[in-house]
Amino acid sequence: MTSDAARYTAHYLAASRAAMDSFAADTAAHAVVQGMAADVAAAMRNGGRYLVCGNGGSAADAQHIAGELVGRLMYDHAPLAALALTADSSVLTATGNDYGFEHVFSRQVLGLGRPGDVLLAISTSGNSPNVLAAIAAARQRGMAVHGFAGTGGGAMATLCDRLLAAPSAWTPIIQQVYMTAAHLVCALVERELFPEKAPKV
Repeated sequence: MTSDAARYTAHYLAASRAAMDSFAADTAAHAVVQGMAADVAAAMRNGGRYLVCGNGGSAADAQHIAGELVGRLMYDHAPLAALALTADSSVLTATGNDYGFEHVFSRQVLGLGRPGDVLLAISTSGNSPNVLAAIAAARQRGMAVHGFAGTGGGAMATLCDRLLAAPSAWTPIIQQVYMTAAHLVCALVERELFPEKAPKV
């Protein structure tokens, strides 16, 4: 490996560690994550669903998050009602073609969302137009809105009921932090809804 590769590796890992250390020490962020889990658990207990959306890597993360709940994360349990709005290629392409890309999530929220459901909107900048449109649609449907974004939260900062703003402006580090938070949300939801199966810690 070249000296540049070694320097870049050290730089990246230092930035990663600094962001995770900041998140680990931020009790206000911990409270946001716990509040998100409580909202999702309450919605599911009442027959509601967790809708998740994002673009690019965040689209894959939306599917990852939904999969942890429909499947399992820490231990076996009944499937939970989570849905990634990034997974149906026919819906995405038809909506993008007929209405424009900024509507690919909002049309699904309006069609699938119900009062009492929860939307998780993911945008590392906090400013993705189609994610902001999904938030507006969720408000129309009487849904709670959670957000994952980077430092400052962008436009999402004032639009979400609960927002985790990862302590970084660097996209891959933001994604690393919010996926740690997402796993924690899913684990807490499991523990809340299936306490009899939860491993002791």
